[in-house]
Amino acid sequence: MNRRIARFNSRITIQKNSTITDKYLNHTSAWVDYYSCSAYAGTYQHDKESSGEATTLPERTVNFDVRYCSELKDVKSNEYRVIFNGDIYDIIAVDMMNYQRQTITLQCKYQEASK
Repeated sequence: MNRRIARFNSRITIQKNSTITDKYLNHTSAWVDYYSCSAYAGTYQHDKESSGEATTLPERTVNFDVRYCSELKDVKSNEYRVIFNGDIYDIIAVDMMNYQRQTITLQCKYQEASK
């Protein structure tokens, strides 16, 4: 899959869930900026049926295509998330694009604000 560099016109920050120790040696979980890079954001919206109800809700999903680099080769969906335009996206799946070492696709779901 040959992508032109001009298509990677969006900036994303990938955060990692890490354990932080404060001055009292208490361990807490926190999101720490891990890597920032240019990406191509391919957005689409689809409807998701809610369980127990006969209604459908729109679900915001974004596929971020980024160029392959050694920092991103070990990204996992359960330890990382993406910040894009100030919004938080949970990583659902990581596609290494047949391990060709050209691009990586991060399939992400918009994280609703907690109430």
